[in-house]
Amino acid sequence: MQAKDYNILAYGAKADGKTMNTTAIQSAIDAAYKNGGGRVLMPEGIFLTGSIILKSNVELHLEEKAVLLGSNNRDHYLKLNRWLALILADNQNNIFITGKGKIDGQGRRLALNIDSLFYIGQLDSASYNFADKRLSHLVRPQLIEFVQCKNIVVKNVTLMNAACWVQTYDQCSNILLDSVTVNSDAYWNNDGIDIQDCHNVRITNCNINSADDGICLKSQSAEHNCDSIYIANCTVRSSASAIKFGTVSHGGFKNVTIQNIKIYDTFRSAIAIECVDGGTLENILVDGVNAVNTGNAIFIRLGDRSKTREPGLLKNVTIKNMKVKIPFGRPDTAYEIRGPELPFFHNTFPSSITGIPEHPVENVTLENIEIIYPGRGNDGLANMPLSRLDGIPEKEADYPEFSMFGELPAWGFYVRHVDGITMKNIKVSIAETDYRPAFVFDDVKNLNIVSVIIIGDNKQKHFVLHNTQNVEIDNKEAVLNK
Repeated sequence: MQAKDYNILAYGAKADGKTMNTTAIQSAIDAAYKNGGGRVLMPEGIFLTGSIILKSNVELHLEEKAVLLGSNNRDHYLKLNRWLALILADNQNNIFITGKGKIDGQGRRLALNIDSLFYIGQLDSASYNFADKRLSHLVRPQLIEFVQCKNIVVKNVTLMNAACWVQTYDQCSNILLDSVTVNSDAYWNNDGIDIQDCHNVRITNCNINSADDGICLKSQSAEHNCDSIYIANCTVRSSASAIKFGTVSHGGFKNVTIQNIKIYDTFRSAIAIECVDGGTLENILVDGVNAVNTGNAIFIRLGDRSKTREPGLLKNVTIKNMKVKIPFGRPDTAYEIRGPELPFFHNTFPSSITGIPEHPVENVTLENIEIIYPGRGNDGLANMPLSRLDGIPEKEADYPEFSMFGELPAWGFYVRHVDGITMKNIKVSIAETDYRPAFVFDDVKNLNIVSVIIIGDNKQKHFVLHNTQNVEIDNKEAVLNK
């Protein structure tokens, strides 16, 4: 038998975009919950609201022309656990957000209104990030925050204009995000989807356009991790990284499969796999990525930010069937909230896989990958000659980013502190010349290269091996200088 509908109009909601409907919407949710569950129906219209709390066995259903419009008054927002949000749930089971309607956070107006509160003395200094000259994320509401919930479905809705992260799922299990559209270039930290220390997650058929990381896996707690994550058939545009593990990585990530991803106009990395806070990252498969106008293809980094525990582990990563086209200029010029410019001169960055001394990245397989670079790297703009390989900084405790080491000595791949890497059927090309070789391997063990094609580079030396041992190169099929 179909669950009962609870139309918010019956509880006094007004679809005029002006009346505050928080009490009416919450009353409908509470009535459905009290009666064992049901569907809270939001019909066509614009419904202004502050924070609402979703409860077990309740579905919030937005019809196609319905808009849930977040208030631009910070006083209308609550936090149950970690952060403020428009829709909250804590320790609930069987919760749903469905329908083809929109959830609009009015993020920029809300953030600027909160910003003004700081300048008139109503918020303390902890609310402001003085280094970046903007409000802390701690005082800017998200659209959705679910904590320690089970059996979550978010389907078909459009999430837009967040003041902070768009949606966070923290220590939740059994999550399905399907056919969700995110369109949020409203303010800083507009991550499209944040999955934090969650188990059994499926993210499918989503379209993400976000002014920060597109789909981001995080691990906030050393006692928890992300496990059994499936991401497939999604399109991502990001002014940061499209799909990212980290930066927070205390517990870690395991058993993650990513398939059939389209990426475009993305400032940083198409795929960023980072473990820098002592956690374990293992058993990762990325299969099928097509990225155009993206600043970096692959960034894999094992770091050690905490210095209070042993460095973590990063191992057993496979990336295959990937094609990326790198532009010469920055790819996110059309964004309103663009990634920050770097404070140093540099040429185009290569893909990189880096561990730290005595703690290598382990067992990486790259197969059937094509990366098209613009070239034009010249040693007058920035110079890292092969004679100075030992001078490339380690930056073990730094924030992980593909640009973190400054100018790098390769235009295609830079690999350092890695034990076990196979590169099979790799094709890299440059449209114009570059002063650097295509590949540099430094402190690498157990390197296996099978069929690497390098196009557009007329150097005699394409592979630089420095402090590298147990190498097998079977490159008879390679076509060089084509």
